[in-house]
Amino acid sequence: MNPTLPSPFRRRGLLAGCALATLLGLAGTPAARADNRLVQVDIVDRDGGATLHVWRDHGRPVVAGRPGARYAVRLANLSGERVLAVVAIDGVNVVSGETAAVGQRGYVLEPWQRTEIIGWRKSEDEVADFEFTALADSYAARTGRAQDVGVIGVAVFREAPALEVSQVRPAPRSEDAAKASARPPAAQPAPESSRDTLAAAAGADRKAESRSQEPVARERLGTGHGERETSVARVTTFERASARPDQRLEIRYDSLENLVAAGIVPPPRVATTSPRAFPADPPRGFVPDPPAR
Repeated sequence: MNPTLPSPFRRRGLLAGCALATLLGLAGTPAARADNRLVQVDIVDRDGGATLHVWRDHGRPVVAGRPGARYAVRLANLSGERVLAVVAIDGVNVVSGETAAVGQRGYVLEPWQRTEIIGWRKSEDEVADFEFTALADSYAARTGRAQDVGVIGVAVFREAPALEVSQVRPAPRSEDAAKASARPPAAQPAPESSRDTLAAAAGADRKAESRSQEPVARERLGTGHGERETSVARVTTFERASARPDQRLEIRYDSLENLVAAGIVPPPRVATTSPRAFPADPPRGFVPDPPAR
């Protein structure tokens, strides 16, 4: 996987391997898929080891996080081509720390590759852990961007096909040889210079959700800037086939208590004992006398 500086143009990027979960290249061809997803995205509780269950809120995926738990965004490339995944948490790009846009840096996955993004990237060698925390302690809130806390986003891009240009030129005809030798050499086109400006942010048509209608029991959950951890990455290049993502996914998250209060997650069943009208069956005959006092 590799964070890159993508746009429709070629940019530098990062190939990253997380510290405790080294990148895995998946050999073989996976089973055919019924949908057209390029990347499978899962949220993993790193402390408990479980993949978080996905609930649905009007069709939108939602997961319940445990306050204080570290988590990872697991990415699995389901295709036989390189893809770029731009990852944003709470509206912040996890590689650059910028307010997120799909034209920013991301992670490049090789064919069939999977990996886990475990934190905010601090350098090519280190990240700060993702951890579920109170909204006020989230990285986004602490940097003045609390309005988008509670969502994990992934935008996936296909790679532009390489363009091969033959350098072999036909020999000049004999009658034209003298004229050709007398002409000055044709000017060669200068190579396209690399572009340092990021692509314009896409997704401007995304409508902001009204948070005034979200019933919550407690303060919302956010993602904190946790402890530093080794996570080695390397720079690579990636040229997007399009400025628009080929796949875009948003996963909302909050505490279980808040999701239950909002009616997204059904309340847990509590085992209770209640009076029964007919506790014994079949009947035992006539009513016996009670025990003597």
